[in-house]
Amino acid sequence: MRKNLFKLASLLLIGLAVMSCSNPKKMAEKAAMVQTSCNPEVLECVAGKINAAYTLTFPEKYFIKKAVLEVTPVLVYDGGEIKGKVLTIQGEKVYENNQVVSYANGGTVSGAATFDYVPGVEKAVLELRATVYNRSRTKSFVYPEPRKIADGTNCTYMLVEFGGHVGTAVVEPNNYQKVINYTKEAQILYLINQWNVRPNELKSEQVKELEKFLQDIKSDERSTVTSNDIIAYASPDGKEALNDKLADKRSNTAKTAFDKTINKKAKSDAPVNVTAAGEDWEGFKAMVENSDIQDKDLILRVLSMYSESSVREREIRNMSAIFDDLAKTILPQLRRSRFIANVEYKNWTDEELLSMINTNSDDLDEEALLYTATIVKGNDAKAAVYQKAGEKYNSSRAWNGLAATKLADGRIDEAKAALNKVSEKNGAYYNNMAVVALQEKDYKAAADYLANSDAPEAKYNQGIVDIMNGKYSEAAANLQGQGGCAEALADVLVNNLNAASAVATKDCAKQSYIRAIIAARQGNASAARAEIAKASNNAELAARSAKDIEFAKVR
Repeated sequence: MRKNLFKLASLLLIGLAVMSCSNPKKMAEKAAMVQTSCNPEVLECVAGKINAAYTLTFPEKYFIKKAVLEVTPVLVYDGGEIKGKVLTIQGEKVYENNQVVSYANGGTVSGAATFDYVPGVEKAVLELRATVYNRSRTKSFVYPEPRKIADGTNCTYMLVEFGGHVGTAVVEPNNYQKVINYTKEAQILYLINQWNVRPNELKSEQVKELEKFLQDIKSDERSTVTSNDIIAYASPDGKEALNDKLADKRSNTAKTAFDKTINKKAKSDAPVNVTAAGEDWEGFKAMVENSDIQDKDLILRVLSMYSESSVREREIRNMSAIFDDLAKTILPQLRRSRFIANVEYKNWTDEELLSMINTNSDDLDEEALLYTATIVKGNDAKAAVYQKAGEKYNSSRAWNGLAATKLADGRIDEAKAALNKVSEKNGAYYNNMAVVALQEKDYKAAADYLANSDAPEAKYNQGIVDIMNGKYSEAAANLQGQGGCAEALADVLVNNLNAASAVATKDCAKQSYIRAIIAARQGNASAARAEIAKASNNAELAARSAKDIEFAKVR
């Protein structure tokens, strides 16, 4: 009897042992036996995503053959939590299609988690939560404590958007000239091999117009004759030495004629510069180009092939029929002296323009309006001037300028409305459309627009797009030499801290913050704290620094 009772007791103990070995609850109770790791240990947000890869290592005789384990990565932050994709693991006698862990040997299983950025994840932890089930999933046991595997989250790249509306728009240059230089000209002609000035030449319409011009300009407060040039020539036929002498004598007679007639009436005290220019090959070429003379292409080819005067003349004379035509139509026009008045016109001053824009802006041409837009104070005032120039002259440069002004204030819809009126789709237009896309956080569209822009600002804006897309090496390359916060930040993101230090030298809150990150990464806690204190003059940066994981080791 005792023997039978002993056998029964032994069987019961064996049964209990078997039951305990197949009970999933034991896995939850022995959770501490499972080893975990995570890459990275400090989470980083890249292009709006937070990615982590983790592993679970199970010891021998831990994972029950008929158990199913569900592991959920959870990003826990101030204000909430985000659950990642569930990783399901099974024992050897579970007939599902999941990763299998041997009871006898244990094993390692890998999982991945991806989370979208939300405000607040800058201060977070990544933890694993687990629930184990029996094979039929009729019983479940929650692991008693979540397992922390990483801290979060480094969002340093987002500094590129701090402090204003991201992107640099193009304001196209204007052609306004504060001083305009121009000339007024007349000329007199000579007979072949002569240098005396014929009286009729001084009565030509050209000469009369120049005389009146010089007289009238004395009453123009904005215009001044700075000098008068007299340039005398000989036609490029005959001996070069003779032609040089002819030009010299013509320059003297022309000066005498100018003083006794034109300048005597104008009474100009501007200096008179006299030049004997010799043979007028440049004038010859210009007249031939503008003529319909036979075989003019052949003549121009001779001029391009030979530079020596005598050779040119010989080759042209060899074309006898052509030379006869030249002797009648072109060469007589080159036996001349030119009277050239050099005039300086003083355009409206800044003060005058600022006054006119409020009183009689209709008197301003397109260039004056575009220039005035650059000197008025305040974006609303600039926008009003650009609007007027755009409407009055259908000026693409004005619409681009208006868009740039609106983008500086983050008024995206108004910028788009201005850009819709641009008729000349040039590099400035595509760059500014890219800035619109940047501010709308459409980085693909921004990159597409920038690919069509040759504006210098496009390279900078492409660097911003690269940062937002997580392409930090490309960003550093595009921003190299650009200076400022964006270049320094790109260098930080590729961990080129020396280069970043060389760029981030400005005394401003944002660059102080970047210098604090550099110091923290270099292990210089005191320097990091000093720079954080400077940056904290900006309330937004002060709040950011309090939870920035970059400073976890220096607080």
